[in-house]
Amino acid sequence: MEATRTDRLRQVTVTISAVACVIGTLYGTGVLGTTVQNSSGGRLSADATLIAPAGTAFSIWSVIYAGLGAYTVWQWLPTSTTSPRARAIGWLASASMLLNAGWLLVTLLGWLPVSVAVIVALLAVLLVINYRLIANRANTGPVTAFEKVAIDGTFGLYLGWVSVATFANIAAVVTGSPASSPSGLAEAAAVATLLVVSGVGVALARTLGGRATVAAAMMWGLSWIAVGRTTDEPRSLVTAVAALAAVVIIGAATYWSRTRGPRTATASDGAPAA
Repeated sequence: MEATRTDRLRQVTVTISAVACVIGTLYGTGVLGTTVQNSSGGRLSADATLIAPAGTAFSIWSVIYAGLGAYTVWQWLPTSTTSPRARAIGWLASASMLLNAGWLLVTLLGWLPVSVAVIVALLAVLLVINYRLIANRANTGPVTAFEKVAIDGTFGLYLGWVSVATFANIAAVVTGSPASSPSGLAEAAAVATLLVVSGVGVALARTLGGRATVAAAMMWGLSWIAVGRTTDEPRSLVTAVAALAAVVIIGAATYWSRTRGPRTATASDGAPAA
């Protein structure tokens, strides 16, 4: 099948978006400017709220960005240019990278309320991407091992991490300033928030057929929330326990969805979801 003008435009757009994402990351990590954690009055730092993950949690971005780079190269390959999967997610993948860069920009400018709108939009885009990957796998048959890792795996991790980051971002806006000694009300709010995160994880497990990478990224972020609340300020054993409980709930729901839950489009190719 010959590549169309739309295919070429999509490839170029994805590549430009990837470059914008890299530039945004250089600013967000402090290579070209102030780090995200030091911007917005420190309200996005690891000790700003009860559900802020410890700093090490953000190393997952290295894996996600490497995967996005691999995806950008993959969509230029002759065998991928006109593939149904490339066509199904290309424009959305481009949007996700632009939203990523946009989120970094608005947080560096201190526009935290706007950052919530941006990250929620990013979360919605990633959800659609993952759903389309599953549905498209059913239509095209088994995918290559590279695609399972670089495409399904990358966007699964991306969705899982942003699912947790969205709530941390909202908490940063609601809190208003870095937390000191948490009150009982603050801890109750944190536990309630983590309960909602658990519900999101369960819903994603059921909707996406138990995507292991989605669950892994969510469990990673939640585990580092628990670490942060036991090793860094503000300390809160209650919040740490709630975060670990959320890890167990999401892990169990994902396992159940992969083995016993209603089958989704992933069942048709005989392979478990990435």
